[in-house]
Amino acid sequence: MAATKYIFVTGGVTSSLGKGIISASLGKLLQARGFHVTIQKLDPYINVDPGTLNPYEHGECYVTIDGAETDLDLGHYERFLGVQTTQANNVTTGRIYQTVINKERKGDYLGKTVQVIPHITDEIKRRIKLLGSKYKYDVVITEIGGTVGDIESLPYIESVRQLIWEMGESNCLVIHLTLVPYLSATGELKTKPTQHSVKVLLENGIQPHILVLRTEREITIDLRKKVALFCNVDLDSVIQSINVSTIYEVPILMQKEKLDVTVIKKLKLPENGTPELAPWKQFLKRLKNPKHTVKIGLIGKYVELKDSYKSINESIIHAGAMNDSKVDVKFIHSENIDETNFTELLKGLKGIIVAPGFGDRGIEGKILAVKYARENNIPFFGICLGLQCAVVEFARNVLGFEKAHSTEMATKTPYPVIDLMEEQKGISDKGGTMRLGGYPCTIKKGTLTHKAYAVTEVIERHRHRYEFNNLFLEAYEKAGMIAAGINPDTNLVEIMEMPSHKWFVGVQFHPEYSSTVLKPHPLFVSFIKAAIS
Repeated sequence: MAATKYIFVTGGVTSSLGKGIISASLGKLLQARGFHVTIQKLDPYINVDPGTLNPYEHGECYVTIDGAETDLDLGHYERFLGVQTTQANNVTTGRIYQTVINKERKGDYLGKTVQVIPHITDEIKRRIKLLGSKYKYDVVITEIGGTVGDIESLPYIESVRQLIWEMGESNCLVIHLTLVPYLSATGELKTKPTQHSVKVLLENGIQPHILVLRTEREITIDLRKKVALFCNVDLDSVIQSINVSTIYEVPILMQKEKLDVTVIKKLKLPENGTPELAPWKQFLKRLKNPKHTVKIGLIGKYVELKDSYKSINESIIHAGAMNDSKVDVKFIHSENIDETNFTELLKGLKGIIVAPGFGDRGIEGKILAVKYARENNIPFFGICLGLQCAVVEFARNVLGFEKAHSTEMATKTPYPVIDLMEEQKGISDKGGTMRLGGYPCTIKKGTLTHKAYAVTEVIERHRHRYEFNNLFLEAYEKAGMIAAGINPDTNLVEIMEMPSHKWFVGVQFHPEYSSTVLKPHPLFVSFIKAAIS
């Protein structure tokens, strides 16, 4: 195929309308037609990456296979497309400015005054085009974070305007996602916010080619005609995106609305037949017609904001569908768990997940949840800090190391069963300094984990500083908790499990990052299966 085509997805009226889901759904439809597609996210905030952001601020921090800490929307892209993203798929204002300032310090601009236009916008355009040229994609979908009209996103909108001018309209396309609110007082849908939002785009020199209208009520043909007329787009380019029970229905909805057909026509792409979405529809069928229901407890310290555990939630949904089961997730704040109430709080759960996190807030609650799962033979899955809590709990209550802890929480503990990696000692920077991205793991044959994976070599993604302390491994294995997975290069413990327990696995990595709709993660599938049985 000829040159890469670029699609830009912008949002108006309000944030959190689902630009990431629309981008991923369109990507899925184009991919199903045989196009080589990727999606990138441009984030207007000045943080270099979301790695140092509190989950309450920005939801989960997603980690790519090459070790980039990125926006959670990249998780959606991977789950929908089944294609791994990289560092190049997430660009922030912080990274753009950092690059431009470094170049200026080195004298790359030869004494010129460095300005937003052309220097910042040129760097943004370079990052947008980098994906298409480097990896030879047919289509690059670029989601622009925030809302049109925000001061922060102005340089991105200007960069898109320039790219359309440089490449021509048959190579670039703007999809604008807006809200059509329903006013119950008058019983009608209102299009004025959409008109205003498009006006803001026009003031910045961009005429959107397609409008996607988020709504909770059906949009009539008359309303579509009104939007088309007032916003200067053709009728076929007014697309309805109505509320659905699951995000995984959106590609099917967008196919019904012929979003992919309109895009192909406008970008002069070959049609390549009709998208084949049979496996996707099969997944939806299983998701909507479960044969069982199972109650799982997710123990975390950011549970007020569900987006903090986005990938874990989605992995549970994938694994539930695979097991023909609806998974009822009970979110439990680890700070609320104590010696007086933990049996009452955790009663009735068929499985317990202790979630990742940093710092000592709520740590004792997590340790009590592990104790409850271990003593009551309830399937237990510990992820990252969840594994570390399981290790600490076992040391205290089985090995008799009363004051065992992680040196992250207690620097002076006499039993540092979890300790800082040697290469991490002396590092004071927080950003991008952990063990990040994909690392190999060799799985011990005959273990529960081996049964789940059905292979002995895997690569899983990491995001942490502290590790299991191998000085204690012999004591653990003698007492019945074994290392089921080891990093072959560093000999670091990646997986601990208890063979005597129904299902008890702790992993140092983040399996949730690599679960997709059509390939649910084997450990989640195995865990949910154990919880059902």
